[in-house]
Amino acid sequence: MSEYRIAVDVGGTFTDVAAIGADGRLSYAKAPSTPENQATGVLDGLARLAERLDLSLPALLSRTGRIVHGMTVATNALIERKVAKVGLLTTAGHRDVLEMREGLKPERYDLRLPRPGPLVPRDLRLGVSERLRADGRVETPLDARSVERAVRRLARARVGAIAVCYLHAYRDPSHERATRQVIERLYPGVYVSLSSEVLPQIKEYQRVATTVVNAYVGPLIERYLRSLEDALARQGFDGPLLVMLSHGGVAPVAEAARIAAGTVLSGPAGGVAGARHIARLMGTRDVIALDMGGTSTDISLVLDGEAALSSTRAIAHEPVALPSLDIITLGAGGGSLGRAGEGGLLRVGPESAGAVPGPAAYGQGGRLATVTDASVVLGYLDPGAFLGGRRKLDAGAAQAALASLGASLGVDAVAAAEGVHRVVNTHMAEGIRLATVRRGVDPRRFALLGFGGAAGLHATALARALEIGRVVVPSVASVLSAWGMLASELRFEAIRTHIGETDSLDLEALEAIFAEMEVAGRTRMGQWFDGEIECRRSADMRYGEQIFEIDVALEGLELSAPGARTALKAVFEARHRALYTYALEDQAPVLVNARVATVGRLDGSPGSPAADASSPASRAPGRVGPAPPRRRIYLGGWLEAPVHDFSTLSSGAAIEGPAIIESDTTTVLLRAPDRARVTGQGWLDIEVGADD
Repeated sequence: MSEYRIAVDVGGTFTDVAAIGADGRLSYAKAPSTPENQATGVLDGLARLAERLDLSLPALLSRTGRIVHGMTVATNALIERKVAKVGLLTTAGHRDVLEMREGLKPERYDLRLPRPGPLVPRDLRLGVSERLRADGRVETPLDARSVERAVRRLARARVGAIAVCYLHAYRDPSHERATRQVIERLYPGVYVSLSSEVLPQIKEYQRVATTVVNAYVGPLIERYLRSLEDALARQGFDGPLLVMLSHGGVAPVAEAARIAAGTVLSGPAGGVAGARHIARLMGTRDVIALDMGGTSTDISLVLDGEAALSSTRAIAHEPVALPSLDIITLGAGGGSLGRAGEGGLLRVGPESAGAVPGPAAYGQGGRLATVTDASVVLGYLDPGAFLGGRRKLDAGAAQAALASLGASLGVDAVAAAEGVHRVVNTHMAEGIRLATVRRGVDPRRFALLGFGGAAGLHATALARALEIGRVVVPSVASVLSAWGMLASELRFEAIRTHIGETDSLDLEALEAIFAEMEVAGRTRMGQWFDGEIECRRSADMRYGEQIFEIDVALEGLELSAPGARTALKAVFEARHRALYTYALEDQAPVLVNARVATVGRLDGSPGSPAADASSPASRAPGRVGPAPPRRRIYLGGWLEAPVHDFSTLSSGAAIEGPAIIESDTTTVLLRAPDRARVTGQGWLDIEVGADD
């Protein structure tokens, strides 16, 4: 039996590695991310974890049953646009759908914003003689010679991938499949992306754009994952490498490479999975997840115990209409840069110092002020104890960076540092409002779960600004995204368009579609998995006048039972009320797409994320530890605050703010009159006091 299960989360600044042992104990390590080749940072992180466990890397990997990997390879590729050329084959007369973008710009009211260029230039978007009607009937048969001419032209252009998206191919994929056969014969080895496999659903622009994104990142994802598999195998790992996908499930390498666009939110999805699992352990069903790392902050909701899915995501202005967790990402992290903007106003982010050169305090050549530098100047971070003392921070460099920023603003270094914190907190508070208030949800009834290396310094200030009374910070907050990946399930998604109002919908045909997708999903899952398999039904639904659908769970709804139409309408209305606070009871909802998630339950729950340094249960209840040292910190004025070691706190211990609570990988700031209590799992459960 394998002793360890490992998860690796690659962030913009650090790569986090978490391992669960056979005894359920969590061990973790961090290593700097390596953007030029993320696999290097992955292996560095695994080596540090092995060292912490007093093992060699081959010994650790030989005892590991599986590795779950969250990454930013696809996201970085879309942002940087450094991937090989892509060609597009589409129905003749429709090659400009990709560029017309439904007539909209990413920021439609910004008249000065240039329209983003398409991922595929016009000379590589080629029309093919074929045409299906909207009901799937063939209007124009596929012309094989037309396909051959187009493929030869793309081969001469030496494209690295070919996307195929024919009009209404979601109704009948035969033309696209025949085209793939021609491509494989005339241009063997090129990556092929078919819309009927990537996104077989209505809405032409979203379908072609997602298929192109899949082709754009697919070859890179495939090469990266295969090379990582080989590198791990050379070090003694013979288990499966599973990839975290945007919808919160995991998939084998072959599936992740085939639907590569599904990895664009791979890293943040682990944080949501962890937040959902912690919400259940906390005994609460409503949680705001705040994941603040070195480069960005990810905000998501766990509402009634579940995380919401969305199919309207855009990454670097490119639509990706695959199901994904509903995550709001902000350019606000420890490495976010502060600068004087127009009119002398302080701006923070979205630009980041990243892993290299990093904040000025890292001593790697960075000279610009960041949020981390501000935390050093304000006394929140101990320069000698960062990452457990493994990386010393240069307080002088941080002071110089903030002094330079302050000079451009007409203030001193401390005022500039305080301003950086206030601006980044305001930015994150607005992100939480976007996820809650603007969707008709009251954030005051939620608990705020702060994780990621930087969240602990900001969570209570955000809660106070939003009138949230409870903040929870796990003891291993900085690696919670990696830990959350170990709580994920093997998951495949299938979708079929079937449009109709609930009053007149052909329920028998809909049931047949669901049954067909379930059989296909179980067959596909069975190729990799021999455990318990579950199929979960849902639907994309809307009112007739709306143009966007919402995801509605249909578990337990029998379409053949009497009153099925009424029940279908009722579950949609309940979901609409939960998201938007109202429903139109006099209107019949419209079902647009049927969905089936095939889920394989992986053995071994990660349990509670208690650190391996010591068990809270083994320490004397209520014990805070020896008299803590004190440090000078700035909270509107300089004061001496106690500094507690997270690892010495036992269950039931209570700490009054102002105070600092430090661990190897995160720091928590309590302000007056905040009060923190240590839970049985070793977490901080903070009661946030109101301002005087």
